[in-house]
Amino acid sequence: MKTSSIRVGQLEIRYLVNGAEEGTLGVFEMVVPPNAHVPPPHSHTHNEECVYVLEGVLRYRVDDVTRDLGPGDFMSTPRGAVHHFMNAGRSPARVLVILTPDIGAQYFHDVAAVVNAGGPPDRAKLLAVMAQYGLVLPHEQPPRADSTAPA
Repeated sequence: MKTSSIRVGQLEIRYLVNGAEEGTLGVFEMVVPPNAHVPPPHSHTHNEECVYVLEGVLRYRVDDVTRDLGPGDFMSTPRGAVHHFMNAGRSPARVLVILTPDIGAQYFHDVAAVVNAGGPPDRAKLLAVMAQYGLVLPHEQPPRADSTAPA
């Protein structure tokens, strides 16, 4: 498999295992530069995700839990959980991301075409790409099946 980097705005992504075609596990390495606050909070309709930090510190939020993850730390994101990450540090954070099933490298190529087009990204186009791959922004979230409403 070709492992060239995909640049999406500030992020650099290098796919190691692309399982999208077979609907299996995917693994990619991601470099998040200092002061990066991307992507926007979102959830995955069809995928679970695990982030494992190799270098630097990544602030990772899943629903109401936020942790600063250093080398050797990980955090899992269940399907449907709203998550977000940022690098508030002074050096790049390098992480492994594992998705099951994988959304694939093509997702990042499609997002890069919108984000890297110049000027502010076209929100409607970006939302359309995200929706095509089952990513949902919080204000568009359906209720989670495992959540309970207060009585």
